Amino acid sequence: METQASIGLIGNMAVIPTLKVKYCLYARKSTESDEKQALSIDSQVKEMLQIAERDGLDVVEIRREAHSAKDSGQRPVFKEILEDLRRDRFNGILTWAPDRLSRNAGDLGSVVDLMDEKHLVEIRTYGQQFRNSPNEKFLLMILCSQAKLENDNKSINVKRGLRTRVEMGLWPAPAPTGYLKEKRMDRKCETLIDPERAPVVKKIFEKVAYEKWTGRKVYNWLKFDLNFRSAYGKKHLSLGNIYKLLDNPFYHGIFEYPKKSGNWYTGKHEPLITKELFDMVQEQIKSQVLKVTGKEFAFTKMMTCGLCGSGITATEKFKNQQNGNVHRYVYYGCTKAKDAKCKCGYLEEKELLKQFEKLLENIKIDEIEIKQQIKADVEKFMKLKKFLLGTKEKVDINTIDIRGYAKYILQEGEDVQKRNLLGCLKGKILLSNKLMSLL
Repeated sequence: METQASIGLIGNMAVIPTLKVKYCLYARKSTESDEKQALSIDSQVKEMLQIAERDGLDVVEIRREAHSAKDSGQRPVFKEILEDLRRDRFNGILTWAPDRLSRNAGDLGSVVDLMDEKHLVEIRTYGQQFRNSPNEKFLLMILCSQAKLENDNKSINVKRGLRTRVEMGLWPAPAPTGYLKEKRMDRKCETLIDPERAPVVKKIFEKVAYEKWTGRKVYNWLKFDLNFRSAYGKKHLSLGNIYKLLDNPFYHGIFEYPKKSGNWYTGKHEPLITKELFDMVQEQIKSQVLKVTGKEFAFTKMMTCGLCGSGITATEKFKNQQNGNVHRYVYYGCTKAKDAKCKCGYLEEKELLKQFEKLLENIKIDEIEIKQQIKADVEKFMKLKKFLLGTKEKVDINTIDIRGYAKYILQEGEDVQKRNLLGCLKGKILLSNKLMSLL
């Protein structure tokens, strides 16, 4: 910090050198809704620069931050300012009001400590200034403590308001799929039926209860047949979202708040389904648990996503034809376990088999293992033929087309046979952007 080079004399009186103050302008805007009407960051900067020009203040840094000061040590920009003060990069703070600096005891204590250590010479606000004197520090602490008191009281009032609303049957959180929040301020927290999505949600419950649909079948129906999207975010419902929807008693008129509190309320909203239908769905889901968890597809756990390294999963899609037949489609894609935004894409199983066949044309197959598999299959077939027809025909394994047999297994074999075949391949099977490759 800069001081005058020496103590001057006027007559017999010593002149104590004045400390030059270098200011950091700190503008903060809370992200909390209760501060929406406060000055914006740009407005704070503009006003404080005008004060600096008027009073001849030396502003060497301007720091901006959009973060609540309610909790101690949670503002990265403010923490940087404290560190720069300790390093004597500047020794003053210019800010709109004391509550811009602190609304908690921890951050306030750090500021006062820096003043005691002479690192912080002055805090200048719109209408006040605070230096390292007992009275001014005391006033600073009172003003910041007052801001903390306001925060604490607001928190209490918010909780009280929420409790009042739920006791009135009003759901205080975002509306579940199939409902919308009333936008009128005089009907705050009221939940209305979404005319576009509510009928679909009701059908979801009916299909699970009466038609024994699984969650995965619902998922495929919503995504591929209806292109159904949520009201918020316009996204497809995940399989997890679907099971949460099916397990939400809000749809038959009651809710628990907070979650797992044991406090249940009768909702003011209109139910989409009956309690009986909801209970039927819960029983159906319980009966499907073993089936769902035991479900496997031919090529799952055999491939890896080439983009993010996650595993590959599979989903089913059923399509009703005009002739009454139902066609089943299987799609393989990334689980997104390592990257939720992975854009690997889904590949239909028929296309997957075609690409596997192309791989077989260009790769070396572990022929010993495949020959052993072929031998076992042929011996089983010859025993059956001998039993039924009494023939004693022998087959030379060496004359069998290995690649042709492998292609036959891919097209006509059982899932176990297909997995055994892929296990003979040397290398890592990758799926990237709907294309197969061998690493």
